[in-house]
Amino acid sequence: AGCEKEPSSYMWIYILLGNMLRGIGETPITPLGISYLDDFAKEEDVPVYVACLHTIAMLGPMFGFLLGSLCAKLYVDIGFVDLGSITITPQDSRWVGAWWLGFLIAGVTNFLAAVPFCFLPKSLKKPEEANNGKTSLDYSTVIMPRIFQSQLIYPFLSDFYTSLKKVLSNRMYFTLLCCSVLQFSSFIGFLTYKPKYMEQQYGQSTSKSNFLIGLTSLPPVSIGIFLGGLIMKKYKMSIIGATKFAFIMSFLAYTIALLHFFVGCENHVVAGMTVSYE
Repeated sequence: AGCEKEPSSYMWIYILLGNMLRGIGETPITPLGISYLDDFAKEEDVPVYVACLHTIAMLGPMFGFLLGSLCAKLYVDIGFVDLGSITITPQDSRWVGAWWLGFLIAGVTNFLAAVPFCFLPKSLKKPEEANNGKTSLDYSTVIMPRIFQSQLIYPFLSDFYTSLKKVLSNRMYFTLLCCSVLQFSSFIGFLTYKPKYMEQQYGQSTSKSNFLIGLTSLPPVSIGIFLGGLIMKKYKMSIIGATKFAFIMSFLAYTIALLHFFVGCENHVVAGMTVSYE
């Protein structure tokens, strides 16, 4: 009778709200941060600064996987039970790692990293040499609606609709947006399922799978982003040149990624599924 009704838990609501708040806090960094760099940096230095920004953003998931690898080696109820009484090991399929510990460590780290932002000046004087002959897209006024200039709902929605229509009617921007959606969709699928694939195909533990993913997959991406920024600065690429450069590199990357289809092992022999019981 005890197996008929599983115990219910509402902890997922707290995780949902936590991730929602985290997303709200992370949202301004990309549009406003890049606009900030574009406005107050020399034109030839912007690619390097943006590359540094994205490189550091890629290091976060890398350390996250390494932290997840460490937490997966610890039992889920660490601090609440006597670890000496645990008879299973991380290699056991019944093992559950301390997945919640990573949220606490990452939360404290994010809070400490946010403190320096409080000391940034509200405004800076634009360098004259950075503005000569330069037209930049002000993301803070085009993409972000003027929410603080009006307390009424209708003007807010009207401004937002006008800004959204103007941005999406830009064919180049819309094409780039679709390309980015496809790239992130494949990247998220890659990070989500590859650890489990490594567990099943190569017989690795959850801890080691996360460690290998964090060590081999994300650092090369970070290095590539940083090198791309340096190359664009060195050769002073125009928009057309940067587009051709991005197309060639992406095409080569996807071609090499096709090699994943040829990597794998034979399926495990399971009685009653892949072979008969005899």
